[in-house]
Amino acid sequence: MTAILILFMFVAFVGMDFLVRTTLRRRREHRERQAREAVLNTSIKLDFTHEAKSLKRVEVPNPKARILAVDDEAVVLDSFRRILVLEGFSVDTVEHGPEALGLVQRRDYDFVFTDLKMPDMDGVEVVKAVKHLRPDLDVVVITGYGSIETAVQTLQQGACEYVQKPFTAEELGDFAKKLLIKREARLDAARRPNVRVVSPEMAEVVPASEFCVPGGAFLSAGHAWVRIEPEGQVRIGIDDFVRKALGTVREVVLPERGRTVKQGEPLFTLKGATGTVHVAAPLSGRVEHDNAGLKSDPGEVMHSPYDRGWVCLLTPSDLASELASLKIGQPVIDWYQEEILRLRTPNGPQGAGALDWTAFEQQFLGANQQVHA
Repeated sequence: MTAILILFMFVAFVGMDFLVRTTLRRRREHRERQAREAVLNTSIKLDFTHEAKSLKRVEVPNPKARILAVDDEAVVLDSFRRILVLEGFSVDTVEHGPEALGLVQRRDYDFVFTDLKMPDMDGVEVVKAVKHLRPDLDVVVITGYGSIETAVQTLQQGACEYVQKPFTAEELGDFAKKLLIKREARLDAARRPNVRVVSPEMAEVVPASEFCVPGGAFLSAGHAWVRIEPEGQVRIGIDDFVRKALGTVREVVLPERGRTVKQGEPLFTLKGATGTVHVAAPLSGRVEHDNAGLKSDPGEVMHSPYDRGWVCLLTPSDLASELASLKIGQPVIDWYQEEILRLRTPNGPQGAGALDWTAFEQQFLGANQQVHA
């Protein structure tokens, strides 16, 4: 009986919490809508003819996006402003293509909506001109039923989508929301660092703006690469992420031959002008050999990290079970992109400009780091 009572109280609590959250959200949305209606009623009365003769502008606080719409029918533009402003978008509208192009050159927009059939400059010309002036803008064609074929052809000119009129407020609002989701996803993908798989020697010629991971090798959470040799031993070195983060190394402290290490323990050390980092062993085993050439030329570990800059050769003691903790292929690329973005955050070890080597080791090279698939 007590258990049922507790369960009933828990369900009641969850239900009340959901009800309160829903009520507060609806109230907030209602207040925001009222504020946008007030802005809408005020802004369209302002004079913006110094920018464009037919320009009407409605700017809302913290807009979801900025939209410019061009159509020779004032009633269509009125619908755009009324619907999209209430959905949280800032909207500029003009009645002529040349006016729209002038605004595109002077102001920042996320989307341009253009009618297909206009007397002075048709939508096809607007699409071509906008994409020429601002390739980053998403252009949407407004079309009637009889011009759908032409609207589809504008996709080849750079338009991202088309919307058919007449449309309801709900249809246009949903359409704009979907456009925004697609744009944000595209921009997010464009911001992600470029990472590619390369052969060991190709790392030497990869542009500084790109990151590379070694083909056929495994990567540890501590950014050490592992390549399995034909004899069953494993060759180990640092990856491109460490190379690009540290920049230069003045000394490589090699592991002692014959030493036995456990996975996650410090294996070798990199020293620079501003700090020191310790790289953890990606696998357990015995150190059989080291790259003695790094003693006289430590720069090779940076110049050729996957080839001549290898650090040591290890005989693994538990390769079968420990290999599962390493990553190879596409999961490495996805993880790499996350790591690069994390390194570049304002609060990261490189956020202020110069790399904090101690913080870098703690956040990226520690034994407790996890590679996310």
